[in-house]
Amino acid sequence: MKFHRLSVDGAWRIDGDPYQDERGSFRRLFSKREFDERGLICDFAQESVAQNRFAGILRGFHYQSAPYIEAKLVSCANGEAFDVILDIRPGSRTFGKWCSVTLEGGSWSSVYVPPGCAHAVQALRDGTEMLYRISCDYDAAAARGVRWNSPGLNINWPLSEPILSIRDQSLPFFAPSDSIT
Repeated sequence: MKFHRLSVDGAWRIDGDPYQDERGSFRRLFSKREFDERGLICDFAQESVAQNRFAGILRGFHYQSAPYIEAKLVSCANGEAFDVILDIRPGSRTFGKWCSVTLEGGSWSSVYVPPGCAHAVQALRDGTEMLYRISCDYDAAAARGVRWNSPGLNINWPLSEPILSIRDQSLPFFAPSDSIT
């Protein structure tokens, strides 16, 4: 596995290192030892999949408040997605900053979203499927989010007319006073 630091503290892009022969390929997507060596949370409590029927579907920015703050390992199983991590951790060197990665199905690259960051993803192709490994169970009372188009973030979303859930349309804008508590 190859780990690449992203510009948000604690965020990583992780690429599987495939072994190929006449049968096809084999790649390791997760290694507890390699996560432990980097101090990354690797005790996942749930695994979820998001199936996006259409290009343009945008989910997020989502996170959970304390005591349900979560780390995520996110991969694209099919299609293509623009994945964004927003640092909302007060006191973090990268607070209010974001980074993005384009993930493609079949590449089996992943992003590691550190605890205390909000996460959003926009499907770039019809039928995009995202796989999430999450460090704690979902708690509806702790579910939080901020608007995808918050002023000041200046994110250049690849598809400018997103398809949003009613919940995501009504999320508050991100402000420097926001935090995960």
